[in-house]
Amino acid sequence: MSQTLIRIGKPIDNGDVRISDHGYDELSSENILVAELIDGVKKGVVVEDYPDYAKGPCVLVLQSSFDGRPVHVVWGIPKGKSGPAVLVTAYRPTKDKWSDDFLRRKR
Repeated sequence: MSQTLIRIGKPIDNGDVRISDHGYDELSSENILVAELIDGVKKGVVVEDYPDYAKGPCVLVLQSSFDGRPVHVVWGIPKGKSGPAVLVTAYRPTKDKWSDDFLRRKR
């Protein structure tokens, strides 16, 4: 498992989660509930890991909504901090941009 996701999981376990403004906008437009993403992060699959991102480590995770549909979620943690876990954005991936399993970008 990704060390970045493990690190982000700790504040999630403690309820220390923030949603970015962009994240709220995307969740609303995609009809995705925050609770389903928080509940499902441990079952998620890391798609891309950015441990050295300038604003702090972040990770793109393939998760599922309660209805079983795929959701890509970018989780981050502020640089030099141990929390909060930040839901940066979330969206429903499409097969025109992603492989059939939603784990690889199409070129």
